[in-house]
Amino acid sequence: MEVITIESQAFKDLISKVDTIFDYVISQQNTNDDNDDDSWVDSYEVCTFLKISDRTLQRLRSENKINYSRIRGKNYYKISEIKRMLQENLIRRSEECLQDLIQNHQKNVRQKQSAQLHQ
Repeated sequence: MEVITIESQAFKDLISKVDTIFDYVISQQNTNDDNDDDSWVDSYEVCTFLKISDRTLQRLRSENKINYSRIRGKNYYKISEIKRMLQENLIRRSEECLQDLIQNHQKNVRQKQSAQLHQ
């Protein structure tokens, strides 16, 4: 193991720079949260908050009426796609259901970020 020594002031400056970078990264994550249309939600969240069945969502995928991505066997949808489906009346739900989905998703993201920060 190699030991490196630096002056106290140089160490404090380094820590200050690391803290600045950390604050910048966190602020960028928070601004990305403001644009919900780019957020991804999984099938469970879509089905739960739009009150549709897995089969309905599967039918929409099979008929190419909704764009999705599959990662490790799990399907994810952009919020913008869910909004488009509602606007085109592919699913008839109120705006309230969509807002519940977005709020729940934001809550889950904040919980995950908080857990990562405390590790």
